[in-house]
Amino acid sequence: MNPFIETALQQAGDDSPLRQKKRVTGGSINASYFVETAQASYFIKYQPDAPARFFELEAKGLELIRQTDSISVPKVYTYSDKENNAFLVMEWIDGERSRDTEWKLGDRVACMHQTFAEKHGFTVDTFIGTLPQPNGLFVSWLDYYRDRRLTAQLELGIERGSITGKRRDRLEKLLENLDRWVPDDVAPSHLHGDLWGGNWLSGPGGDPYVIDPSFLYGDRHFELAFTELFGGYSVDFYKAYQDRFPLSPDYEDVKPLYQLYYLLVHLNIFGEVYGSAVDTILKRYSG
Repeated sequence: MNPFIETALQQAGDDSPLRQKKRVTGGSINASYFVETAQASYFIKYQPDAPARFFELEAKGLELIRQTDSISVPKVYTYSDKENNAFLVMEWIDGERSRDTEWKLGDRVACMHQTFAEKHGFTVDTFIGTLPQPNGLFVSWLDYYRDRRLTAQLELGIERGSITGKRRDRLEKLLENLDRWVPDDVAPSHLHGDLWGGNWLSGPGGDPYVIDPSFLYGDRHFELAFTELFGGYSVDFYKAYQDRFPLSPDYEDVKPLYQLYYLLVHLNIFGEVYGSAVDTILKRYSG
């Protein structure tokens, strides 16, 4: 057994015999394992180079979603953010999609979004992938989205050389005029924060679960825009969401500006393959 798995199981309070261990797919950041003991089945993520509080913040995000009593999340047994030995131990979720799984998913995400906070943002800095995500609590969604989301990616892109020339000029111009499209006074919903199609799965009975949050409070349309960016959601998902919590009539106007954030993140992580998509949005809003 890998030493960290033994440590993780002991910290989770499971000293029963190991029955099975195998590497599984679980994203590009962490090493992920299915581990079965005589007591339970686990999903364990391991990241030797994890930044400080990396798994703590993931566990906290899952707990905050669980507290909304809206959509299921895996149970977290324990975690560690120790240097060279960071891991997260969760329950293993196993199931198959049923005919109404994606309908339930849309309905329950809408329910999560109907749980509100007092301010936008989050109490501590988090991560989007492995990129640091500066936070803070803001009364204004516009101020938070401009100053903590888009500006943070602009500064990182300047540092990494991915945002230069006309791209930089257009983005800076957009930030100056963002109030033309992004609302200031909007209810701060509980948001998963990284709800691409790979961050939900089917559990027992076809019930949907969400995983790997980058939690924040903010405009729910920001979350919905991201679900449309890379796909992974059916017509049933959006119909169920709309039935529960109809979208604003201005959603289509602001959607590309919310997708811009995630495209900037991908540009700063993966490079110029996302450059043309960024430029298309910047040209639309900044000329």
